[in-house]
Amino acid sequence: MKGVLMKNKVLVVEDDPDIAALINVNLVELGLELTHAEEGNQALTLALEQDYDLLLLDIVLPGMSGLDICRKVRDKKPEQAILMLTAKNSETDRVLGLELGADDYLTKPFSVRELQARVRSLLRRVQVLKDVATKSVDNLSKRLSIGSLSIDSKTHQTHLAGQCLELTATEFELLLYLANHPSQVFTRSQLLESVWGYHHSGYEHTVNSHINRLRAKLEIDATQPKIVQTVWGVGYKFNPDGVRA
Repeated sequence: MKGVLMKNKVLVVEDDPDIAALINVNLVELGLELTHAEEGNQALTLALEQDYDLLLLDIVLPGMSGLDICRKVRDKKPEQAILMLTAKNSETDRVLGLELGADDYLTKPFSVRELQARVRSLLRRVQVLKDVATKSVDNLSKRLSIGSLSIDSKTHQTHLAGQCLELTATEFELLLYLANHPSQVFTRSQLLESVWGYHHSGYEHTVNSHINRLRAKLEIDATQPKIVQTVWGVGYKFNPDGVRA
């Protein structure tokens, strides 16, 4: 399957045996190496001690919740890609999972094609980071500088006023996309399609939460953003004049 390498390793954390089997069958089709954990404490140990390209993480688990795992993993491994599985009626859990650092979420019940598309999308981002780390990509764009903000797509590093910002791969891609289109307003649907690589209604929380996370790292006062601004009734825009010199 295009875009996914045989070496990609995924930790599937799911206690429902039927759902776990469904995930296993359809991710094996992508040529992935899978590890399955049914219990939260076991999953956290594996996630912290082993290297996985992606965590596929259910929220409701015995031992430790997926939300707690997400928070602890993100604290220790800021670059870890995380896709959360949530129940259809658990909007609070979805928002909290994203605020804690999940890159994306998928609502149960989900289609096989949607599962594979989300996994492929996240793994493409992971591969870019791997290529950067091994310096195997030479055609990436160079540094984008706006005031005291510097975004380097070759090293995947972002600096603001001389300080290095710890951004997840998805936060980085979102900021880079907005900064490459200064003052242009994007709807949530447009950002989902351009940054996450899909367009499904009902997943706008993904964009909202990532915007909030970016603001917490970029803005002097995240409650009154100057750089990543809301255009009410439309979406978001990057304001270059809001970046301090």
